[in-house]
Amino acid sequence: MSFTRRAALASAALLMVVQPALAATPAKPVAAAQKKAPTGSDFVPSPEAIKAHMSFLADDAMEGREAGTRGYDIAANYVAAQYALLGVKPAGDKGTYLQRVPLLAFRPAGEGALTLTGADGAAVALKYGEDYLPNAQAQAADLSVEAPLVFVGYGVVDATRGRDDYAGLDVKGKIVVMLSGAPSSIQTEERAHLSSPNTKRTEAAKRGAIGVLTIPTTSGEKRRPFARGLAGMKEWRVTWRDAQDVGAIRAPGAPALAQISLAGAAKLFAGAPTTLDAVLAEAETPQGAVKGFPLASKAKVTLKTEIEKRESSNVVGLIEGSDPTLKAQTVILSAHLDHIGIKEDAKPGEDRVNNGALDNASGVATLLEVARGFKNTKVRPKRSIVLLALTGEEKGLVGSDYFANKPTVTKADIAADVNLDMPVLLYPFTDVIAFGAGRSTVGEAVTHAAARVGVAVSPDPLPEEGLFTRSDHYRFVEQGIPAVFLMTGFQNGGEKAFTTFLKTNYHHPGDDLNQPIDYQAAAKFALVNYEIARELANAPARPVWKKGDFFGAAFAPAGHPSAAK
Repeated sequence: MSFTRRAALASAALLMVVQPALAATPAKPVAAAQKKAPTGSDFVPSPEAIKAHMSFLADDAMEGREAGTRGYDIAANYVAAQYALLGVKPAGDKGTYLQRVPLLAFRPAGEGALTLTGADGAAVALKYGEDYLPNAQAQAADLSVEAPLVFVGYGVVDATRGRDDYAGLDVKGKIVVMLSGAPSSIQTEERAHLSSPNTKRTEAAKRGAIGVLTIPTTSGEKRRPFARGLAGMKEWRVTWRDAQDVGAIRAPGAPALAQISLAGAAKLFAGAPTTLDAVLAEAETPQGAVKGFPLASKAKVTLKTEIEKRESSNVVGLIEGSDPTLKAQTVILSAHLDHIGIKEDAKPGEDRVNNGALDNASGVATLLEVARGFKNTKVRPKRSIVLLALTGEEKGLVGSDYFANKPTVTKADIAADVNLDMPVLLYPFTDVIAFGAGRSTVGEAVTHAAARVGVAVSPDPLPEEGLFTRSDHYRFVEQGIPAVFLMTGFQNGGEKAFTTFLKTNYHHPGDDLNQPIDYQAAAKFALVNYEIARELANAPARPVWKKGDFFGAAFAPAGHPSAAK
């Protein structure tokens, strides 16, 4: 029997078994201490219900839940069925639970070409795989750009720090050459934002640049060698497409053209007023005060891209609030439903399915259990609750970007997002981490809610990773909406559990139901998130950004509903 046929039969069988079981199984206490926690609510999460959800979503029948595949669609229909069983209102398209997310996949078609021409007219062709790697284009199967080159340092513009790497440079109609990343002295979450190719290309486009070439720093090359990128040339990148089937990318007027190696950068810097070695040395200082200048060459870049349309969906439900005025506002609980699919290079007899049990069947199971809590509570929340299972997180936060730009509820009335991504439910956690909590008054709600459950809120244990910008909540932040990203903390064995999971099972077939998943901890995590959502839904005032916060200033200026008061 083929894998496809076997998966279809298994999914149908599992659906018949799990749904009635969930409907019939009463909630059981999660633990004596937890049951006695002075939460003031009547919600007792069910470890059995969470296990049942995870057992379905992380089954081999889902084939790894990759966005745009049949396995993902089965999982999405399962989540929609659970919303229906709970009596949650449909909040997707046309009275359904599904919000269609039209996807566009793209990858390089061939090697492309990159040629430098000096002031003397001599042309030098850079070598594919040695000097450059082409960037696929979401908006053009064929692209040719020819223009002078201008080096712009890191290409960072940060008004809060009085920094503008374009100061004194004319880049209109030019191709800009920039270093990857941003100076190490910048706060890590803010550095992650300023390092983003989207952020950098937006600044380049504002100044009239028509393309971007990126070169690594020496430390960046050590962390991720240029040669490693060669293996990724056949991988599909994904974005969403608009009504005209055009791929949604930021700053399309200044596309990312190619990644340049250090060897290729030496050719770009031939005849430059400052040597590449001097530039790279300055880039490694904390301030990274690299000055830009015109380069001696112009470049012609020719690219071909393979483009393919795909389809997926977010799953959206609504629990209507009880307050006649506040119910117009919504608190979003989000969790990505997708994972990374089938391992194509698996050896014969080797497990091929990346089940994504903890990444992120656990988050979606938490979402569903929190939904059950709100539907069964005697005291309904004042604000409405949006339940949002997202596609395409693993493809670059695509589903959340689509929803944040095209929400099925009124955007101005979205009060906050609480995002559940990869809680490592392998130990009895005693603390949680709320990335971004200190940036808005959402953090106060998290602290109050966690205290009611007897759980501590710990600071970010991995500040160097800039995790605040790396999950679905960040697409809401970019719309000015206060948000936090919740995960289990490092106390009581959490650090070892987390680091071991990253080393052994993260984005690997080992992230399956054979792991020693602690479903009591899962129920406790559901209770924490229920209390956070309840706190936000019932607060007299909607959350706002803290005064002077970097992200609040960037995305919620004066007049925005969530602007600092």
